[in-house]
Amino acid sequence: VQLQASGGGLVQSGGSLTLSCAASGFTWDNYAISWFRRAPGKEREGVSSINTKDGRKYYTDSVKGRFTISRDNTKNTVYLQMHNLQPEDTAVYYCAATTDIQTDVWDRAWEKSYEYDYWGQGTQVTVSS
Repeated sequence: VQLQASGGGLVQSGGSLTLSCAASGFTWDNYAISWFRRAPGKEREGVSSINTKDGRKYYTDSVKGRFTISRDNTKNTVYLQMHNLQPEDTAVYYCAATTDIQTDVWDRAWEKSYEYDYWGQGTQVTVSS
């Protein structure tokens, strides 16, 4: 299983970026792919998640209304559209995947990094003020 994250870059405050996470090497029916980020000097935090079992999407409060997660099943790719980026969004962004999720608890579990078995390399997002 491989996860390939891409799309990071340098943008000005208020700008937009779209991150991509291309997944390969699996044929799961029930899985979730999520985005995490780690800012300098801070703990890694969950940003957003999407799963194939019920299609629900989850966002951390600080990005609600600005970020949108989506997936293209034909390409096995998950996207994170980020709008109105702010300097506090500066971080290395990682995508992660896990299988056989329990949808009744996923609304609380998706932000826990230990729930994930597979991680992609990070992509740097830098937002200048």
